[in-house]
Amino acid sequence: MSNTLRAVRGMNDMLPADAGLWGRFEATVRDWLKSYGYQELRTPILEHTALFKRAIGEVTDIVEKEMYTFEDALNGENLTLRPEGTASCVRAAIENNLLFDGGKRLWYMGPMFRHERPQKGRYRQFHQVGIEALGHAGPDLDIEHLLMGARLWKQLGLAEFVALEINSLGGAESRARHRQKLIEYFEAHKAQLDEDAQRRLYANPLRILDTKNPAMQDLVAAAPKLMDELDDEARRHFDAVQQGLHDAGIAFKVNPRLVRGLDYYNYTVYEWVTDKLGAQGTVCAGGRYDGLVAQLGGKPAPACGFAMGVERLLALMQEAGTPLVDDPLDAYVVNVGEAAARFALQAAERLRDAGLKVALHCGGGSFKSQMKKADASGARFALIIGDDEAQAGEASVKPLRAEGEQQRVKLDNVAQLIKD
Repeated sequence: MSNTLRAVRGMNDMLPADAGLWGRFEATVRDWLKSYGYQELRTPILEHTALFKRAIGEVTDIVEKEMYTFEDALNGENLTLRPEGTASCVRAAIENNLLFDGGKRLWYMGPMFRHERPQKGRYRQFHQVGIEALGHAGPDLDIEHLLMGARLWKQLGLAEFVALEINSLGGAESRARHRQKLIEYFEAHKAQLDEDAQRRLYANPLRILDTKNPAMQDLVAAAPKLMDELDDEARRHFDAVQQGLHDAGIAFKVNPRLVRGLDYYNYTVYEWVTDKLGAQGTVCAGGRYDGLVAQLGGKPAPACGFAMGVERLLALMQEAGTPLVDDPLDAYVVNVGEAAARFALQAAERLRDAGLKVALHCGGGSFKSQMKKADASGARFALIIGDDEAQAGEASVKPLRAEGEQQRVKLDNVAQLIKD
């Protein structure tokens, strides 16, 4: 048996070769969020298990099967690695009284954890970007979030690869009526229910509609639709969302089976989906969750938000052939000789002071081997320093990516030469 230690299954390294794509995505996302006035919030990776049980719902796949939960050996507390970001965001807003002066538009980015079977687009440690608008009622925020998504897909070059599906879950009374009709319907077809569906029949029948079991698809397709139970207020809200999408020219499909996998949602729910990633077709999802703030102990406040899977979007960007922003090193400093090595350290720092991106060769080696590394680094120029150059306070500047003669110049003039 090999003694080599490996990463935990389903928890992957981000390698330097992938950093360019991650960097482009994160830079685009930060600018996009600033353009809508959202403020960053960072929450702990570990939370009390009770937070997720209360927020997500105990009869859900996440809580029942997927959470990484353990007892703290030091104090006996029951803790969980966060499986999603909304509950933590709302907990932080309540605990820190963020809504004392009105609504807040918040965003977060970071790792989440679920114990699922790893496959392409589904990992046990994965990353999400999420936004939460707390304290804002009405369909206008729902519409803004959908417009935000559409804008981001354009900025990432993904607009033609994703499609929008929406639904309304209505309010508590609508869901109660629908729940009873679902129970009666599935009771009449109990023999066709799989083990999960039978277990959820009375605890959370809405989750049955989210089944991925092929044998149950026809049964679920014929089930009573929540849309038929919506009250007038819920219908007006959903109509306004659809009108806003029509006004913005955003195509969408109403999917009456779209229920989402968390219990806190009400009214508008939606998913941005793709057919380019196999089974893991949802790249962004969210909706309204007006009861969650009060449910977690805060003063009642409306809320809505969404989260997107970073790894899935990066895979889609690769599938779409999204070009990376070319951001090479400006210079790679080659140095041969004891005096040259000391002077090269100073030279590299001077160039960085001038705003250039510089890699300094360390560890010695021949001129030829160092030049090979300079070329492999992708730098635009090699800055060559020997003991003679060091004594004269100079460096030789050699273009690596374009035509041009090697020039020996005073160190004070190197930064401007490279910039020019």
